[in-house]
Formats: sequence, structure tokens, C-alpha cells
Amino acid sequence: MTIIEDTWVKVEGINTHLFTAGEEGETVVLLHGGGTDSAWLSWQPIILALSPRFRVIAPDLPGYGKSDTPQISYTLDTYIDFVKRLLDQLGVARATLAGVSMGGGIAIGFTLAYPERVQRLVPVDTYGIQRRYPGGLWGYILVRMEWLNRFSWWLLGRSRALTRASLQQIFYDPGVLPDDLVNEVYEEIRRPKAGVAFRSFQKHEVLKNGLRTVFLDRLGEIEAETLFIHGENDRLVPLECAREAHARLPGSRLEIIPACGHWPQREKPQDFNRILLNFLESN
Repeated sequence: MTIIEDTWVKVEGINTHLFTAGEEGETVVLLHGGGTDSAWLSWQPIILALSPRFRVIAPDLPGYGKSDTPQISYTLDTYIDFVKRLLDQLGVARATLAGVSMGGGIAIGFTLAYPERVQRLVPVDTYGIQRRYPGGLWGYILVRMEWLNRFSWWLLGRSRALTRASLQQIFYDPGVLPDDLVNEVYEEIRRPKAGVAFRSFQKHEVLKNGLRTVFLDRLGEIEAETLFIHGENDRLVPLECAREAHARLPGSRLEIIPACGHWPQREKPQDFNRILLNFLESN
């Protein structure tokens, strides 16, 4: 029987919550996305699937889940440095990194910064492969309307119906959105300081003329075996972005999950697990 350990470590003074499972095989680190995400929300079904064969580590990044929300600037570089320090703290010299959305951008950035520490790379509907923010200039303006952003988070934290409606935007088929996931996200939104880290991240990344971080021109530097997984109907990171990223990284693989949005490991967990396990067990 798989046991998921709920544990804590202190990383450079930051109380960091993480889930671990499995004791043998290569280490797989699972990095969640931004917004209202957390390790449990993104990866709980995947931890269970991987743990019989791999050592799995899924942290709540600073500002998310149960981890501390220190008063810092939350940038991609902040998180890349944090992942390095976390792995140092846990004694992990080399690992496979899988990350969804913002977590995928962190995984790509970490691989470029510390190539010797990455065995394999799995970006999922990843940040860092598109040039423009959804909504263009209007999206840039909205990100900088602090009062509106705070009010939106406050409103979401008082209505499960609005929480469901927001999640339906990242699912292709709203009908498969389970009630328990809506409830878990709703509780996440109601945490103290929820949204602080993501608002900081957005302000840093979203520019008038596009996005600050675009890894496309550097993907060819990556030597780690790489699998891009992408929902066919992702509204936030269009499939064309994943196709271009795949084309720019020779030897990479691209697996497209049909009828699926931005959160494939939660919308199509069986398909996602099959694809990921096939890749990890291929060598």
C-alpha cells in the first residue's frame, strides 16, 4: 500500500511543506503551477501512480499551500534558486523534474541553470514557451490593477460557484470537473495570504510587449531527455506553443492529450499517468 508522507523541511529559513512517497528508483520532483495551485491539488493522483517505482517529492512552493509566504519578490529566478536549495537540503544530487504551467517554467529554467542535476525533464502545459500573455495589453493592465486582483481573490474565497466557474476555464470539459477538486481549490483560496505570490509573479513576468520569460531560443541547449505533455485544447498556453517548443529541442517528445485543457493531470489523470510512466520507464 502506497503511503504519502506529509512532511516539512526548512529551506534557507522558509518552512516548506512537501509530500514524499516511494523509496526506490530515480527521484522525480513534481512542481505545481501558479494561481491557486499546490502540490496536493496538482499532483495527488500522480504521486500515487509513481511511488511504487520512483522516489517522489512534491513541494508546496513558497507562497503556496502550507509553505511560508515570506515578503519577497516572487520571480521565476526566485523559484529556480529555491528548488536548488530544496534539493540540496534533501540530499538529491540529480532528479527528473516534471512541472505544470508555472512549475514547468521553473523546471525548464532549472535545467538550463543546472544541467548536471537534471536526469529528465517533463514540462506540462508549460510556462516559458509562449511570447504573449493571454489578453495582450488588456491582460497587462489587469495584472497591475491591484485592487481588482485583491477583490477577485476575495470574491472567489466566498463562493464555491465562482471557484467552479474559474476552474472551468482551464478544463476543456467542465462536466468532468469533480466536486471534491472544486472544494479543495475553494479551501486553498481561503488560506491566509492566498494569491500574494502569484500576483507578485504576474507583475514581474507580464510586460506591455509580451512575457519576460520566453525560453524558446534556449531550448536547444537542453541535453536532458525531454517530454512535453500538452492538453490539445489549452486556452492559456495554446498547443501551437508546445509544437514550437518541441521543434526547437531536437530529440524531444511531444504527447498531446485530446479533448483536454490546461490541467491535464487532473482532467485526464489516467491518460497523463500512462504517458508519464511510459516515458519514465522507457530507459
